[in-house]
Amino acid sequence: MILFHLNFLKRKINLHQGICAAILVSICCFKMVSAAVVTSIRPLGFIAEAISDGIMPVKVLLPIGASPHDYALRPSDIKTINNASLIVSVDPTMEAFLVKPLESIPVNKKITISKLPEVQRLLISSQDSGQHEHYANFYNMHLWLSPEIGTLIAINIYHQLLKLNPNDKKRLDENLKNFKNQKDKTIPKISEMLYPVRKKGYFVFHDAYGYFEKQFNLSPLGYFTLNPLIQPGVERLHKIKSQLTSKKAVCIFSEPQFKPAVINALVQGTAVRAGALDPLGSKIPMNKDSYMKFFLELSMQYYTCLK
Repeated sequence: MILFHLNFLKRKINLHQGICAAILVSICCFKMVSAAVVTSIRPLGFIAEAISDGIMPVKVLLPIGASPHDYALRPSDIKTINNASLIVSVDPTMEAFLVKPLESIPVNKKITISKLPEVQRLLISSQDSGQHEHYANFYNMHLWLSPEIGTLIAINIYHQLLKLNPNDKKRLDENLKNFKNQKDKTIPKISEMLYPVRKKGYFVFHDAYGYFEKQFNLSPLGYFTLNPLIQPGVERLHKIKSQLTSKKAVCIFSEPQFKPAVINALVQGTAVRAGALDPLGSKIPMNKDSYMKFFLELSMQYYTCLK
């Protein structure tokens, strides 16, 4: 009888230990799932992947094919934001869907790129006439298309992650060093590739590529629209068609969300080629090498149409 009770107690203790272990594993897993760098758009995710590689995962809020200008957050997105270790976004004018959710997020858990003093010194103006009330609207907010600003974003993510994970300093140092080395090798290659087409004129869908064009000395002739949500009117399209010939444009670029039929109508009867640019890198897989692959892919899209 005593032996029976001893065995019963032993089984009970083992059961409790098993339950406790399971609870601990669940807590750890929950923490691991919750700890993530969350970015508004894919190119910022590319940069975050490079710096947080081996430390914590990266999640991108904007789905492939969606536009940051009119996206509406889902309940799962709100949960992702609230559980994030760090949230990286461009500017409230770029991602209006984040304005309200970010109000409740502590300052030390978010990076707004346009607000960084070192980035503000590098801002270039939009091609608009300048009749904007909000300063950010006066400047081109497609900041991820500047390799220089991309490096500043990486450095800021590095410092924030270092505060969160001081024990991972060695890995973070290595990741940042690799990011910079990769950029230093890739950008000169792109410059060399685009050099032969740098003086060839072209039109783009909207005023997004200023930083990229400045970096590689390209020669844009104009754009369809400032606001990608507003399709250009008949008068605007007629003006562009006449400019295609008069300004001797070689190529006209659309974007994934722009109707190819309009482009085809514009190039019909001209020697102008139709190309496509993807400023969000929708086909680039997410990993530590993605940011420079994104630049290479975009450069190839330019080169293929302009050569």
